[in-house]
Amino acid sequence: MSDHIHDASCDHDHEDDIFIVTDQEGVEHEMVMVYTFEVSEQAYAVLLDRNDMEADGVIFRIEEEDGEAFLASIEDEAEWERVVKIYEEIVEEQEQ
Repeated sequence: MSDHIHDASCDHDHEDDIFIVTDQEGVEHEMVMVYTFEVSEQAYAVLLDRNDMEADGVIFRIEEEDGEAFLASIEDEAEWERVVKIYEEIVEEQEQ
């Protein structure tokens, strides 16, 4: 798990953690993986738009197949709500 939540105020580089993500309108965004965490033994990643670090982050499930990790959208509403709630708790704890 990352030591802290990365944002525009970070003093280190994240070049190795850049992903191209296509939104629902078909527009590609360069996204930076800024945080990872686990919920019930499932890993998740928080990505921010590299060109708009002030925008809301996006959470993806990290899945693995044949030894390769990849990001997957969270389609299940209950899973999404559970993951967002836990992430918000993590952010709140780190801000204290």
